[in-house]
Amino acid sequence: MNPSNNRPMRPMASAIRIPLFTAFVYVYFCAPVSLEHQVFVQTAPAAAPHNALADRYDPQRDPAKDLAAAREEAKRSNKNIFVVVGGEWCSWCHTLERFFEEHSDMEALLDRNYVTMKVSMSLENPNGAFLSRFPYVHGYPHIFILDASGKLIHSQPTNVLEDDRSYNAKRFQRLLEQFAPKSSQ
Repeated sequence: MNPSNNRPMRPMASAIRIPLFTAFVYVYFCAPVSLEHQVFVQTAPAAAPHNALADRYDPQRDPAKDLAAAREEAKRSNKNIFVVVGGEWCSWCHTLERFFEEHSDMEALLDRNYVTMKVSMSLENPNGAFLSRFPYVHGYPHIFILDASGKLIHSQPTNVLEDDRSYNAKRFQRLLEQFAPKSSQ
């Protein structure tokens, strides 16, 4: 009996339960993943970018070589070329990326009809020689739609596609459908 409150004393095991429970919680949720755990638990691999030409606005890339690769792919797959001019510095360029991520139907429409490539416009590399073959760009991002041979079909400023802090899905869908290759619609 415990002399202070006349209750029988509990065994020491109850005093260990809370720290032991805490240790299990830590191991389960917080501890680094062990090699054994990694072997037995399969995780889904990160989705690989579907097109290296559209990964990011890389000032080190050669847009002329990228366009040659895009033309080959467009001819092979009967698609047009969707050129996005912008930069890593451009907030609306990142908004455009998020727009396609959040609108899987628009991304599917884009992937079904276009080979996408990005051209960096930055202080580090303004790509003036490459961009001089196209109409003047007034703001970023800017979209050029080319046929499979690289001929300009349409020049599209994106400000008219904006809607509040993102892009308007119906306007974008209209653009993507209007300039899709005729045989893939």
